[in-house]
Amino acid sequence: MPNKNKKEKEPPKSGKSGKSSKEGQDSVEAEQISSRKNSIGAVQSSTSAKMKAPVPQPVVKKDKRQNSSRFSASNNRELQKLPSLKDVPPADQEKLFIQKLRQCCVLFDFVSDPLSDLKWKEVKRAALSEMVEYITHNRNVITEPIYPEVVHMFAVNMFRTLPPSSNPTGAEFDPEEDEPTLEAAWPHLQLVYEFFLRFLESPDFQPNIAKKYIDQKFVLQLLELFDSEDPRERDFLKTTLHRIYGKFLGLRAYIRKQINNIFYRFIYETEHHNGIAELLEILGSIINGFALPLKEEHKIFLLKVLLPLHKVKSLSVYHPQLAYCVVQFLEKDSTLTEPVVMALLKYWPKTHSPKEVMFLNELEEILDVIEPSEFVKIMEPLFRQLAKCVSSPHFQVAERALYYWNNEYIMSLISDNAAKILPIMFPSLYRNSKTHWNKTIHGLIYNALKLFMEMNQKLFDDCTQQFKAEKLKHRKIRRRTVLLHAASPSCLRTPTPRKPWKLTAEPTSCSPRMGASASSGVLPGAGPGMPVSSGFCRKYILSVPYQPVTLKSQSLPHPIL
Repeated sequence: MPNKNKKEKEPPKSGKSGKSSKEGQDSVEAEQISSRKNSIGAVQSSTSAKMKAPVPQPVVKKDKRQNSSRFSASNNRELQKLPSLKDVPPADQEKLFIQKLRQCCVLFDFVSDPLSDLKWKEVKRAALSEMVEYITHNRNVITEPIYPEVVHMFAVNMFRTLPPSSNPTGAEFDPEEDEPTLEAAWPHLQLVYEFFLRFLESPDFQPNIAKKYIDQKFVLQLLELFDSEDPRERDFLKTTLHRIYGKFLGLRAYIRKQINNIFYRFIYETEHHNGIAELLEILGSIINGFALPLKEEHKIFLLKVLLPLHKVKSLSVYHPQLAYCVVQFLEKDSTLTEPVVMALLKYWPKTHSPKEVMFLNELEEILDVIEPSEFVKIMEPLFRQLAKCVSSPHFQVAERALYYWNNEYIMSLISDNAAKILPIMFPSLYRNSKTHWNKTIHGLIYNALKLFMEMNQKLFDDCTQQFKAEKLKHRKIRRRTVLLHAASPSCLRTPTPRKPWKLTAEPTSCSPRMGASASSGVLPGAGPGMPVSSGFCRKYILSVPYQPVTLKSQSLPHPIL
């Protein structure tokens, strides 16, 4: 029998049953031609309308402070409320537990219509909350059939496409000003995270069974969620990944490698990732557990991954966690101090003062744990940079650098090496004690100079005399340069010798002027002895350009004809 469910393609029905097939074809062709004409006319009219229409103004998009990831809601969302786990016999609890886990795999829409399916959303929320309590307060409830169901339920709810970022990226992002974008489905996501964490932390949890389901693919998908804009989710992810790292020894190297890849992509490609601070926080505890001596791969991770993170624009978002990781490495191996400090000096910001303050904070943390033998290797380039910071017109940079003199351990290191450090620091301190605009900086500089004076009075006097001699020398050089510049040909501007004034007369034909007597032969206003012919007047031509001031200063006699 033919399949009735399958729709067969039927020819278009004509209006009159008596028409032939040919007439039907003609009518179809006529309809197609008319539809083409209509479509062409519509395109032309729309094109002309676009040409005539004014250019639309750009629409300012409002920031969405609550958004949801790309969930595909389940088709059958009508959930049946199951009995409570504590109300059934122990023999039926495992079966009911699995039923509730499968029931929680149903996804709901929290974005387009938040008020839809409220009854079934509440059923899922209650089931998740009950399972969290059940797995926390009961023993021997995590049996082998439970493992795949738990991992599947977590994967269905969590592994999804994240929404595009709505906050600015890079240096424009301010965690104090820009509000985070929150997940609309968080009432369910939070309970799923809590349940999975209780599952991992349970005394009944057996990693040997779970490793068949929590594998590299699971970890990779989990790491992708760290780019979520919701800080609540990133906090749960941080704890979850840390528990997995501690439970599954076979996944540790893979987790570190994938975190490295995220950092590489962040540094050299995107410069945007929401979870860098959380990943660094996990690494801080991982580094703290590294065995000694450090492996070569760990040293490479410090030099090639952690240190280049200092040059990214959005350093302020994750700098405390980054500084903690760097200090942890130096506490493990002090020989890494020199390459770390030299890298910081290499990446030292030139024009961004808040970032410079962050570098000074991290540098003081490094100096707190530095060995005296390692301090000797880096003190000269380090204090040359500190001298620049003390001279900074930005008072916060200068203030933060001068606070080093309030650190007792740093002062003990300076005291042991004052012969090298004081000549580097003295010019900046002495000069800014008189020229810096901020009075607070004056007080801090006087305090630093006083401490240097108490360390070594003779060295301090020598530095003072040397500074004054250098200042006098520079003043003489500057004065000499000014004098040489003033004596240069371009400054003296010696006037070029001019030819003597020479006036020539040319006879030209002209009519007699009004008031002039032809018989007298003298023009009105002419000096004595200046006759003129009745038909001619004389034209005097200067051989140099006309300059009224110059002519006025010259006492020339009347030209002799």
